[in-house]
Amino acid sequence: MASDCIFCRIAAGELPADVIDRCEDWMIFSDIAPAAPTHLLAIPTRHVSGVAAAADDNPAQIADLVGALTLHARRAGIEEDGYRLVINEGRDGAQTVPHLHIHLLAGRRMDWPPG
Repeated sequence: MASDCIFCRIAAGELPADVIDRCEDWMIFSDIAPAAPTHLLAIPTRHVSGVAAAADDNPAQIADLVGALTLHARRAGIEEDGYRLVINEGRDGAQTVPHLHIHLLAGRRMDWPPG
């Protein structure tokens, strides 16, 4: 765990979160500043700085996070209308927390390009 990483602290139970689902390797929780009616984050419970580091270290964890979010979308009934999955990587990619996380945004029509 990186002691200064907010997502590591959430995964360790040191900070509160609205946890939707979790297992030993990942967790899904509600974003505290939602950009859509449904805005969830999926993170690995072990510190991984971003998607590039995950691809080098254990690429299967990326698929695990996407799979968990997809299953949640199906169970929550948002799969039919659609949703957006987003991974921000690095400063220019607008990654604000240096811990791999995938956003699931749903509940409204998404525009393109995103910004």
